Amino acid sequence: MIAQKEHYHFAQEIVDTIETSAKVRGTGIAKRTPEYIHKKIDQEQAIIAIAPDGRFAGFCYIETWSHGNYVAHSGLIVHPDFRKYGLAKQIKTFTFDYSRKKYPEAKIFGITTGLAVMKINSDLGYKPVPFSELTDDPTFWAGCKTCINFDILQRKENKMCLCTGMLYDPAQDKKNMTAAAAAAAPDHSYTFDKKVLKRLKKIKQALFLKK
Repeated sequence: MIAQKEHYHFAQEIVDTIETSAKVRGTGIAKRTPEYIHKKIDQEQAIIAIAPDGRFAGFCYIETWSHGNYVAHSGLIVHPDFRKYGLAKQIKTFTFDYSRKKYPEAKIFGITTGLAVMKINSDLGYKPVPFSELTDDPTFWAGCKTCINFDILQRKENKMCLCTGMLYDPAQDKKNMTAAAAAAAPDHSYTFDKKVLKRLKKIKQALFLKK
């Protein structure tokens, strides 16, 4: 559901779960505060999953950049008690559909090191792209300051990092659709290849994490 003020009390648990998950995976993460989560809730840009017993199960939020021309989904997290049930994909799909209705002309993008998230993005129509095709809004890249890999991003002048950039372009999607398929799901030319992206991730680590 779209998070409401009644969900404020989950904010600390949300940021703690995001940070703990990043540490377990050994990946970088842009840290957020409970106050920031409250702000996204107030803007109706936060998606939350609540279990039948009232426990926090998952979360994701929306950010807009370059005067609304770009939309990013960030902070996607599923509580450890509710993993392996496909909840991450449900949350991401809900957020994607909500974003398309709220910002129909915006390009939707994300940067991630997680292969599971890449697979979900690919199923939704995202394609891997260089960072140059993402927003050039300095505020977005400044949000990476708390990531452990921020020095790599700086050295590469915001053009490359351990994360992979993925983009969904509604305009391009319309061009790829045939008249017969216009009312059906888009026919995406990119097919997710986990092995290829896994190799890409290893290559980046070898290049950027050398002492």
